[in-house]
Amino acid sequence: MVVLGIDPGLERIGFAAVRKVGSRLEPLGYGLIETPRVALPTRLLLLEEAMTETIDRFSPDALATERLLFAVNKRTAMDVSKALGVILLAGAKSGLQWSEYSPPEIKLAVVGNGAADKHQVQFMVTRLLGLAETPKPDDVSDALAIAICHAMHSPLVAVAGG
Repeated sequence: MVVLGIDPGLERIGFAAVRKVGSRLEPLGYGLIETPRVALPTRLLLLEEAMTETIDRFSPDALATERLLFAVNKRTAMDVSKALGVILLAGAKSGLQWSEYSPPEIKLAVVGNGAADKHQVQFMVTRLLGLAETPKPDDVSDALAIAICHAMHSPLVAVAGG
């Protein structure tokens, strides 16, 4: 099973593809989608194109995102919500199953503590995936954590070579 984890945003969107084979997790690729500061409709179109390319590149079985929680900046919340809608549309067009997880659920799955700090999550992401160094920026390590969370919530699947 391949999970595409997405840390939603408008300017910077972290993505990570993780394969689960039995109880083992393997990173397939990760990075950052950045959108230019142009008119919102154009920006959303560019995001949809980048998401479609990312989905085509990794051929995931599932899409997982972090649940959006905003308390202060309502404008930012609305723009990120619009971007999340585009992300979900790209996933739906590809027939992907979608799940979302709250930050405490992600931290609990990755660290074993729903109140873990960002450094603890980054450390465990790096360790669980056998990475040489912590993925940067935070959006990327967050996307990896989201993918790990979903993979750990999914039943064990034995997949040979794909």
